[in-house]
Amino acid sequence: MMKQYVFLTLFVLGMTTLNAQNGSTLQGETRRIPKEYLLTPYTIEVTFDKTVHLLFPEKVIYVDLGSNHIIAAKADGTENVIRVKAAVAYFQEETNFTVICDDGSFYSFNARYAGEPRMLNIDMRNSDINTHNRPSTVYLTELGKEPPKDVNRIMQDIYKADKKLVRHLGSKQQKIQFIVKGIFVSNGLFYFHTMTNNRSHVPFEVEYIKFKIADKKRAKRTPTQELAIEPVRILHEARQIKGKSKSRTVFALPKFTLTEDQVLIIELIEKNGGRHQNIQIESTDITHATQINPLKNK
Repeated sequence: MMKQYVFLTLFVLGMTTLNAQNGSTLQGETRRIPKEYLLTPYTIEVTFDKTVHLLFPEKVIYVDLGSNHIIAAKADGTENVIRVKAAVAYFQEETNFTVICDDGSFYSFNARYAGEPRMLNIDMRNSDINTHNRPSTVYLTELGKEPPKDVNRIMQDIYKADKKLVRHLGSKQQKIQFIVKGIFVSNGLFYFHTMTNNRSHVPFEVEYIKFKIADKKRAKRTPTQELAIEPVRILHEARQIKGKSKSRTVFALPKFTLTEDQVLIIELIEKNGGRHQNIQIESTDITHATQINPLKNK
């Protein structure tokens, strides 16, 4: 009986080892990931006494390091430059790190130690020239099912075209004019193209711009009758409009609807000033938003 027990134990241990070597366990069936599904990482050499800088095409929103042998962070005063260096001199094992940009591009790197790295300044903005090196796309939570690159492209196209499709939505006070030039829609997002015209000689400092849904009968409003809508993207956000100058901005907002008793209010508030602007947008303006197809501009 003892011999049978020992044999059974050795058999189980042997099968466990065999399955571990084959990349599977006894807990369930597994299969290998096809090679074409794998993302080939870039190779980066790092060292303890020098810093490697990577320039990305868009704002970096995520960095994850494989081990504490390396350190990485955004370069001071930048949004799209990452600096990487070794935290431990002469580490032996290769490690890795991952970078995601706000256009949804996903970059994977393997990092190994080198006394004198061959490349200290790397421009990743050219990584999509070769199809095989094109970064994968990540879908971001705030954009839902919209590819981030499509959202960025739409906003750039709206700003570049600079068309005035709406002529009745605006506010004017003390030589400050705030207007909505166009309202656009694509899949699950709205795009608002606004312009602020400072006709005075006094700079206009922007405290904030707020989008909110409110009842038309505002005299009886309560805090529960207003719903703030946070933009998920802002292109050319202005913090100051100098005297005798104009500034245009494109806002991307998540999908929303208005009842006949509601309006969308856009508030432009001046910092330490009183030249506040207020635009009320009816439900019919939202339903008549201009449709945009990002595929036409690819």
